[in-house]
Amino acid sequence: MSSTLKIDWATHEAAKYACENWHYSGTKPANKSNCFGVWEDGKYIGAVIFGLGASPGLGKPYGLGIFEVCELTRVALTKHKTEVSRIIAICLRLLKKKNKGTRICVSFADCFHGHHGGIYQAGGWIYSGKSATSTIWKLPNGTLADPRRFNGHGHNKPSKVPKGSVLIKTPGKHRYLMPLDNEMKKQILPLAKPYPKRASSETRDTPSDQLGKAGARPSDALPL
Repeated sequence: MSSTLKIDWATHEAAKYACENWHYSGTKPANKSNCFGVWEDGKYIGAVIFGLGASPGLGKPYGLGIFEVCELTRVALTKHKTEVSRIIAICLRLLKKKNKGTRICVSFADCFHGHHGGIYQAGGWIYSGKSATSTIWKLPNGTLADPRRFNGHGHNKPSKVPKGSVLIKTPGKHRYLMPLDNEMKKQILPLAKPYPKRASSETRDTPSDQLGKAGARPSDALPL
């Protein structure tokens, strides 16, 4: 059964609500971001958020400055009918229309949380390998916290790591690229690697019937 889909700019409050209630991290990124709200049949079902990313050198491997690259930092959706790949593709077109200087979008699938990037594969993103290993704090209450949370990164105030916390080494994240113009597409296509498969022990990024059919190979369905 089809549904009426609407995607528009979202307020900080609406995006924050979606992240706190429908994203595994439970948090909205602190840095400046472009937030899109998603509605189906008039009901708010979540947000898609793009930002400058955690690393100021995110665009360096592609010869781009900080304002020429963005990171898809959150896809925070509750139960929905529309394929996630379609929702993201529409958001990218709207983002590109507003930020004409943005040439590439980067996103990461967190292996530590059992993600392999199914929504990006369905959308035809280019897989370029894994990022470097990193660390994360496991707090006494069992929650996980990025070390930057305690060193004053973004809008966070410097604070002490709670006593009893344990620093855990985490594997690199799967990196996916979406070029936003034809020249950038030509430039990064040689970086493409085979898509990683979902291990039987992993949880899906999103149910298989939500993924969409685009993306049989890298560069399919690029929103150029």
